[in-house]
Amino acid sequence: MINKEFFTALDLLEKEKKIPKEVFIEALESALALAYKKQFGTSKAIEVLLLPEKNAFKINAYLTVVEEVEDKDTQISLEDAKLIDRKYKVGDRITEEIDSKEFGRIVAQNAKQVIMQKLRDVENSVAYEELAEKEDDLLTVVVRRIDGKYVYVEIKKLEAVLAPNDQLPNDKFYVGERIKVYVKKIRQGSRGPMVQVSRTAPGFVRKLFEAEVPEIKSGQVVIKGLVREPGYRTKMAVYSEDPNIDAVGACVGNRGLRVSSIVAELGGEKIEIIPWCEDVLEFIARALSPAKVIMVEANEEERNAKVIVKDDMLSLAIGKDGQNARLAARLTNWKIDVRPYSAYMKQKEEEEAAEAAAAAEEEAQPEEAPSAEPEDTAEVGEEVTSD
Repeated sequence: MINKEFFTALDLLEKEKKIPKEVFIEALESALALAYKKQFGTSKAIEVLLLPEKNAFKINAYLTVVEEVEDKDTQISLEDAKLIDRKYKVGDRITEEIDSKEFGRIVAQNAKQVIMQKLRDVENSVAYEELAEKEDDLLTVVVRRIDGKYVYVEIKKLEAVLAPNDQLPNDKFYVGERIKVYVKKIRQGSRGPMVQVSRTAPGFVRKLFEAEVPEIKSGQVVIKGLVREPGYRTKMAVYSEDPNIDAVGACVGNRGLRVSSIVAELGGEKIEIIPWCEDVLEFIARALSPAKVIMVEANEEERNAKVIVKDDMLSLAIGKDGQNARLAARLTNWKIDVRPYSAYMKQKEEEEAAEAAAAAEEEAQPEEAPSAEPEDTAEVGEEVTSD
């Protein structure tokens, strides 16, 4: 039953959860009104009023005064209302208190369910607001359970899922373990906030560098581009406007300590840090690191680049299964065609030979002889006369 202890419990919830008790009272009033309608099968407009000062509640049935009645169960015409009291006007309510004794037996059960649900809703809402600020951020979380290939972690008392495609190939997790994750997406679901976390998104590596490299955190070094094939290789382009700061060196750290800690977190994933350059041709050449590039020819309209490397650098430039060239293309947003120097020179020689042959053939063509002046001859059938 709703009694003094009930309202005392609301006061405790307000103190412990920092949730105003009016939130619970409003939700409970609405829920009990629906419960009354369901219990007694009435279609009347019902309101339940909690009275904390009296440790009680009351139930009212009411009709709303309108010009024209559309629902006779919840409305009354102004004309009929004035028959009850001439003071009534459109919009007023005519209220009748209902005996709540029979209804009291189900109040306690409904009250408990409503308050627990409202508590969950409010906590979820607060958690969502807090988490919304964490989207695109790096968090350390605790593994709570593992279901097949899916790993569930706890964030702010909420459960987030680390799907198989968001796990690195060498990742192995244990319940109770603390791991780093990237908050990829947060959305409000019917059962509360739904959080997707990842260790394979490019943002995961970006945030690891922000946490490890103070120059990136402060903005002195900027990550201009980052692409990766999770668990295998990452290419990152960095830049600093301050000529006194070595952008690549800042990311690598003294004796490689900064980058090595990130590589360890990624399970040995290879990381290549290259200096960003505004010159497109130079940037494409750098993107194919560690291969040394001889020259780059580019078609800016089609964003195609032909890259020439020494023959012994070809496999390095392309990479295993084309990985290096593929990542370089994604980093620069250009199509890249890598060719060995010998093939390039051979093609060049063939083109030059073809051009020379065409020129020689053109020079060897004989000049056309000038046509002779026509003689004065009589055409067939023309009459010839003499003086």
